[in-house]
Amino acid sequence: MKYDTILFDLDGTLLNTLDDLFESVNAILKQERYELRTIEEIRAFIGDGAKMLMKRSLPQSSPEEEVSRCLELFRCHYVTNMNNSTSPYDGIMELLKEVKGQGFKIGVVSNKPDEATREICRMFFDGIVDAATGDNHERKKKPAPDNVFEVMRQLGAVPEKTLYVGDSDTDIITARNAGLKSVGVTWGFRAKELLIAEGADYIVDQPGQILTLLTNAV
Repeated sequence: MKYDTILFDLDGTLLNTLDDLFESVNAILKQERYELRTIEEIRAFIGDGAKMLMKRSLPQSSPEEEVSRCLELFRCHYVTNMNNSTSPYDGIMELLKEVKGQGFKIGVVSNKPDEATREICRMFFDGIVDAATGDNHERKKKPAPDNVFEVMRQLGAVPEKTLYVGDSDTDIITARNAGLKSVGVTWGFRAKELLIAEGADYIVDQPGQILTLLTNAV
């Protein structure tokens, strides 16, 4: 068997977090008397971490100090409201349980804040995900490979036996930067065409196809 480890992005790959992110961003924008954003705008803003999400949601002229202030407000709101509407995509739990049952090591690497990443993995994937990390002050966030390497270190994984799965161009670039084969999923926050253009090694339309890749790859 070629692979023994699989790493997943979180938002847009394992979990549909869009509604809760949308609600938390707009709660802060409304509180601070800014123009609200549409759900499609928030979808487009997701993927490069909480700071970029808030920066893109605020007016372009917003100074860095205002972005940082609103970011902290957002973090406080989201951490207590991140499980209101969030749920795994159809077929994800079945995939993870089957992958786990077959002995693969499972990791999560997200640009979501580290505390939120770990907490939401405990909520939904306790006993399934072996290691998880999010955006933190110790390492650079994706597309830098730093957090990928940290999770691989925790799992005792090597690049040639590790597959990386994500829904965005950032994820495909991250996998390439880490020297990993990439799988682009089409059910997330970015278009299939973008994943193809970025050079994903594999494209899947359903979670079950990932298991086929893992077990049939030679």
